[in-house]
Amino acid sequence: MENHNERYVRHYALSDFGFEGQQKLLNAKVLVIGAGGLGCPVLQYLDASGIGTIGIVDHDVISLSNLQRQTLYSTDDVGKKKVEVAFQKLQQLNPEININIYPLELTSKNAWEIISDYEIIVDCTDNFSTRYLINDACVLLEKPLIFGAIYKYEGQVAVFNANPKIENRINYRHLFPNPPRPEEVQSCNEVGVLGVLPGIIGMMQANEVIKLITGLGEILDGKLLTFNMLNYEIFTVDISNENSVENLIPKNREAFELTDYNFLCGISSKNIEDLSPDDFIKKISDENTMTIDVREIGELPKSDFEHIQIPLSELKDKFSEIKNDNLILFCQSGKRSLKAAEILLEHFGNQKKISHLKGGITALQQRKNGKND
Repeated sequence: MENHNERYVRHYALSDFGFEGQQKLLNAKVLVIGAGGLGCPVLQYLDASGIGTIGIVDHDVISLSNLQRQTLYSTDDVGKKKVEVAFQKLQQLNPEININIYPLELTSKNAWEIISDYEIIVDCTDNFSTRYLINDACVLLEKPLIFGAIYKYEGQVAVFNANPKIENRINYRHLFPNPPRPEEVQSCNEVGVLGVLPGIIGMMQANEVIKLITGLGEILDGKLLTFNMLNYEIFTVDISNENSVENLIPKNREAFELTDYNFLCGISSKNIEDLSPDDFIKKISDENTMTIDVREIGELPKSDFEHIQIPLSELKDKFSEIKNDNLILFCQSGKRSLKAAEILLEHFGNQKKISHLKGGITALQQRKNGKND
């Protein structure tokens, strides 16, 4: 007990926090979805602060490019599963905490069971399909959601679905009712991100979790905070709940589990095959297959397998160059290749078999890192 008291002594000394506030943290159960740039600082600070039970969802492995911002990991961890390394590091930081890990991709099939076990959900993901999935599950299960997002030099934080006194609780769809098309947004893999930004935004998310649990201060309930790290400009806007978004959210658990969020967000098509890195490597060796890089000329990294390059911006002008019946498309993250596949599907119909590399070159690199570990 003496060591326990010493660990949290700075919390005990805080006015309006003390032993009671620390006990609330120790009794709390928080689920962090995503153990990457945002997830690392969230996990480190929640673990250190004494959150009693922490769940971590992530299916990814650590790559060298992660280490510029994901400070929970080290060079020796490259190729290992993020949740497993995170578990070990967090246990070393605070062995008093219960940590549950879920080394899987969150889908509508498994999200309900996982999210149900926790009181507060923290969205540290980097793609729209998972964000909408998490939001809808939290609305149906009436779970508070701490949202964070980053783009280049700017980050956002908000708290959704937290106030039980509001009949029409504000959720992510009140801010963005429908997901953008994949070609309308670029990921950090494509545009980059300064390494310290997710650390700043992740700590803000962790701060909102602690405030929500303890009742300390005012949370960003129904408010969107935007932070620009280049000029330290911070502004907060109220999110309106005047527009009804109920018709956009599944009505119950059964409807939720039948929803294909990848399809809704334009990340998959029933007539376009999503290829894993392993399947991609196998199929591009077929001499009857044309492999097409739809990135712009000069984009890195370069590919070390046989292919032709037709940038997405030029694709509609070069249909005549596409002779083969089996087509495999790839880009940096899988977004532009999916858009290209949709364009080719619309033009050629069922005359050609069209597939693309899900996750793009980034997923291929992660596969190689995993094999080399």
